[in-house]
Amino acid sequence: MLNELNALESRIAQVVALCHELRADNDLLREQLAVVEADKQGLTVRMGAACARLEQLAEQLPEAKA
Repeated sequence: MLNELNALESRIAQVVALCHELRADNDLLREQLAVVEADKQGLTVRMGAACARLEQLAEQLPEAKA
């Protein structure tokens, strides 16, 4: 009986340690996701500005004569 309780205590300790590790991993992933989302937003803004600039330049091109 004592051996079974010791084994159960050991398994519970392993589960608790795993939960702590997973929580830390989850926190790290949330931070990384926030950074990536900020980068994505910045790139979206830059891409919009580049598209607007290309459209402006395209309007300035002389039309081809057919």
